[in-house]
Amino acid sequence: MRVFKAIFIGIVFGYAPSLFAQLGFCEGNSGSPIFTEDFGTGITNGPALPAGTTTYTYVNGAPDDGSYTISSNTAGYFDWFNTQDHTPNDVSGKFFIVNASFIAGEFFRRTIDGLCENTSYEFSSWLMNLHPRSGVGCSGNGIPINVKFQIWDSTDSNLLASGDTGDILDKTSPVWEQYALLFTTVPGQSSVILKMINNGSGGCGNDLAIDDIVFRSCGDLIPLSNNANETSIYACEDDGPVSTTIRASPDFSIFSSHFFQWQESTDAINWTDIPGETTDTYTTPLINNDRYYRVKVSEDLVNISNNLCNVISEVFEIILVPTPNPPSSIGDVRICENIENGILTVRVPVGITVNWYSAPVGGTLIESDTTSFIIDTAGTYYAEAVPALANCPSNTRTAVALEFYPLPLVTDETLFFCKNTDITLESKVAGVNYLWNTGETTPNIIVSQPGTYTVQVTDPRGCSNTKTILLNQIDLPVIDQILSNNFDIMVSTSIAGEFEFSLDGITFQNEPNFINIPGGLYTVYARNKNNCGIITAEYFHLVIPKFFTPNGDSINDVFEIEGVDSFTDYEINMYNRYGKLLKNSYNVPLRWDGRFNNRGLPAGDYWYSIRIEDQFIQGHVALIR
Repeated sequence: MRVFKAIFIGIVFGYAPSLFAQLGFCEGNSGSPIFTEDFGTGITNGPALPAGTTTYTYVNGAPDDGSYTISSNTAGYFDWFNTQDHTPNDVSGKFFIVNASFIAGEFFRRTIDGLCENTSYEFSSWLMNLHPRSGVGCSGNGIPINVKFQIWDSTDSNLLASGDTGDILDKTSPVWEQYALLFTTVPGQSSVILKMINNGSGGCGNDLAIDDIVFRSCGDLIPLSNNANETSIYACEDDGPVSTTIRASPDFSIFSSHFFQWQESTDAINWTDIPGETTDTYTTPLINNDRYYRVKVSEDLVNISNNLCNVISEVFEIILVPTPNPPSSIGDVRICENIENGILTVRVPVGITVNWYSAPVGGTLIESDTTSFIIDTAGTYYAEAVPALANCPSNTRTAVALEFYPLPLVTDETLFFCKNTDITLESKVAGVNYLWNTGETTPNIIVSQPGTYTVQVTDPRGCSNTKTILLNQIDLPVIDQILSNNFDIMVSTSIAGEFEFSLDGITFQNEPNFINIPGGLYTVYARNKNNCGIITAEYFHLVIPKFFTPNGDSINDVFEIEGVDSFTDYEINMYNRYGKLLKNSYNVPLRWDGRFNNRGLPAGDYWYSIRIEDQFIQGHVALIR
């Protein structure tokens, strides 16, 4: 039987170790319990402890200072924790509930009979501080509990062992804590007296619960191992019967001599002695079924059959692990290709794990110890069942396939449409469900605003893809300005675009400038190359020379303005640099040969002013001789 093998370390609580130096657990192996007090079961309180067991007063309910009760819970007891007993798997189990007396002293006494002389024993008990930290019943924390355990001989005159728990402080939640004390009987001794003494006085706090008082023998630590230094064997059932030689190795921490009796079990619960096996080694027969082995050890031969005096080693297990069935598949996995990974899953019973391979036999180990396998590559993978206890793989592997469904095929588009018109956007995918970012669910939608449009298309297998359409609006050109530069007409627009221009509405050109155009009234046409409409602007093109040469060669001999005759109300005046009027024309074209009063004027700059209806134009022209 496995027991604690280290000195208890959960009881420090700020006290110097010397105050409870003898308090501790058996560091070796223990025997079966020879005395157990769990205070019974039931939903009613009591009964009271036998006479002489305690100096405290029994009450059927919440105990005041100096009183106790035996109950299965503490519900409604002051501001204490509402808790239950400690005994594992106990139904309505009871425990000893104590409200410390105002005077420190003994509160529990019990005689333990049937002990063996010259034998080491372990006494243990579970304790709980019932008062919660910062409970409403006390200002601040309550008085801590502090218990002294004593083991006296049957005459109550010889103290065999003593130890203190130290202060067990309030907790924020109920906590059972185990304490133990070691002692050794003297020659001729078969009984001892257990005493529990409250080191602290009563008051607000110092309220405790006690449960599961146990006495058992304490002996050497006795590990078991075979020649391969194994402490257990887990073999595959298909590999045939198993036999081994087990050795017991006492550590001589308690016993100075050792006597042995080997035992076996088929369930690790019920044990039988193996006749004649009384040495420190035992060779098992060929084992076809699970077996458990242990050895009883005593210091004296007379005690080997007395379970009150011997101890029990650790257990050597021989477990024959059956070959498991291959894993059960929950089906192949088919997912859409835009899902990053597929999860392949199989089922196996509890205690069986799964390894994944690339082939039905042999192959590469891809993933181990998992029933779910995450993979991003399509293919068939093979799951092998392996017991957790031993490497006994299933005879076959379970194939599980991962397939990626292709997504609906979509093509993103960039489209253009004319301002103030509608356009139909098409998904161009058939046999699917549609969801546009406008909320519409039809294959095509009609829109009239530029922007980014998306449509999610989902096929019958649930695979979705998204098409994006970038819709650009084509704006009509806006003529910002038309200017005449000598014989050229220059057009500018206020927005950029793929525009073309014309002066007759028939022949269009890419350039916005028209070269060598006679003066006159014109209509300027501008349109987008995408045939989104046309705009026009009327323009009077005035051709005003920058110079003239009246030298009689019939080439540029006169200054005249072309196009002005397209108007009915205009006036043209010529001036010298001093502002003297040299020539005037009203509603008729002006032709000036550079003379004034039939006398040719010298070369230089001369100024003109033109009034066309309500508009005025001024400038100068160079007369060159």
